[in-house]
Amino acid sequence: MSAPAPSSLAIVDAEPLPRQDEVLTPAALAFVAELHRRFTPRRDELLARRGERRAEIARTSTLDFLPETAAVRADDSWKVAPAPAALNDRRVEITGPTDRKMTINALNSGARVWLADFEDASAPTWENVILGQLNLIDAYNRAIDFTDPKSGKSYALRPADELATVVTRPRGWHLNERHLQLDGTPVPGALVDFGLYFFHNAQRLIDLGKGPYFYLPKTESHLEARLWNDIFVFAQDYTGIPQGTVRATVLIETITAAYEMEEILYQLRDHASGLNAGRWDYLFSIVKNFRDGGSEFVLPDRNAVTMTAPFMRAYTELLVRTCHKRGAHAIGGMAAFIPSRRDAEVNKVAFEKVKADKDREAHDGFDGSWVAHPDLVPIAMASFDAVLGEKPNQKERLREDVSVAAGDLIAIDTLHAKPTYDGLRNAVAVGIRYIEAWLRGMGAVAIFNLMEDAATAEISRSQIWQWINADVVFENGEHATADLARKVAAEELAAIRAETGDEAFAAGKWQQAHDLLLQVSLDQDYADFLTLPAYEQLR
Repeated sequence: MSAPAPSSLAIVDAEPLPRQDEVLTPAALAFVAELHRRFTPRRDELLARRGERRAEIARTSTLDFLPETAAVRADDSWKVAPAPAALNDRRVEITGPTDRKMTINALNSGARVWLADFEDASAPTWENVILGQLNLIDAYNRAIDFTDPKSGKSYALRPADELATVVTRPRGWHLNERHLQLDGTPVPGALVDFGLYFFHNAQRLIDLGKGPYFYLPKTESHLEARLWNDIFVFAQDYTGIPQGTVRATVLIETITAAYEMEEILYQLRDHASGLNAGRWDYLFSIVKNFRDGGSEFVLPDRNAVTMTAPFMRAYTELLVRTCHKRGAHAIGGMAAFIPSRRDAEVNKVAFEKVKADKDREAHDGFDGSWVAHPDLVPIAMASFDAVLGEKPNQKERLREDVSVAAGDLIAIDTLHAKPTYDGLRNAVAVGIRYIEAWLRGMGAVAIFNLMEDAATAEISRSQIWQWINADVVFENGEHATADLARKVAAEELAAIRAETGDEAFAAGKWQQAHDLLLQVSLDQDYADFLTLPAYEQLR
């Protein structure tokens, strides 16, 4: 008797979208279902392991390099696979969601790479998930254009040799895709985003002289990197493309991953392309993991924690040294400034800060860096051009002068800055504004001249939570309390109503955003990710 045919993926509680059948083909869905069957059980084990590790940090208030992987770190003989030509020069990368206008603008931006984002810069509505995939397929087929309904301005792709190389970022391991289920179980969003993109585009990209390239977010350990590597091996075999075609850049945006950078590269060595240094998610991870650690782990206002803070400098210097030791690219952090069309002085000051930041990264040995807006591409490009010249990267700079001890990465108390009342107000103001836009399906949001994504909301609510639970006293004498947070949030909501007008306020999701921010900021049980309760409200 033959074995029963495996059950297939079901589309659940989702309004049909135009052209979705071009993405959700039977063959593509069969591939995603097979990824889910093979790899979701290990995903579940690794999520449970995160909780165990968090409990251990709560008990010890410390982290160290892993003794069980010391041999990997000590072995100087291994390197990651050489970079493919399309990823050898990454001096400027632009980030953004995969809506139609952004797809064209990012590809045309003059940056060497576009991080096409299904993660923090994209609220995971069914429309964003599926139409984002369709936009990328159309872009590779040069069948994409866009006319802005408000301005009437039209957008089209430049010639192929002028376009950025795409590196796609799927969702993190913690998020499921509720609209795609197998036997009633949601498929991890990471497998949906990776699977659909890889299935439709891997061969097409090879034909274009590029390949399926990925950014891997929210990684917390080398075992999670090993899971991704096994997925890549399976996917390449399944579709019949050569092993090693996939390339992955891992975001080191959790404090635990910072202690396993060499091991992460080792697990992915046949598919690794580099590591990236984040800021907001990294700080969020420090708060999340060391929230029981007492006053020495209390962070000041997020804007006071620059990349030159001693513990942040230890992290970025170690990242550059690790990458170059292993032949990988080191990619720097985000310049999130959004130029103002009305205030030249604001732009002048901001552009000077962006230039100083990118100059520092280039001189520290980074091979490239991120920007959020096309107007910043030339500024970042000039910083890296000045150091690299005609060279595609500076991986030959081994930074053997760098020596980082385990304690350096968590020496938060080396900062002299303290939490401030204005910092609390800013965290509330930005948190409400971002969550409101996210609940309407927007993941990349311009707030106070900065392009913010989900990591901004995570650090904002984490700081409110930490300051209250650490009984911080602000410079004006006020104690950080739940009542103070509620008072500030009520004032912010009233200010937004006055600013937008009653009609626009009622049409938005302002009250819902206010309530959700307070929920995740004030609940004694700290939510691992704001996006988990937020996703329950996303329609």
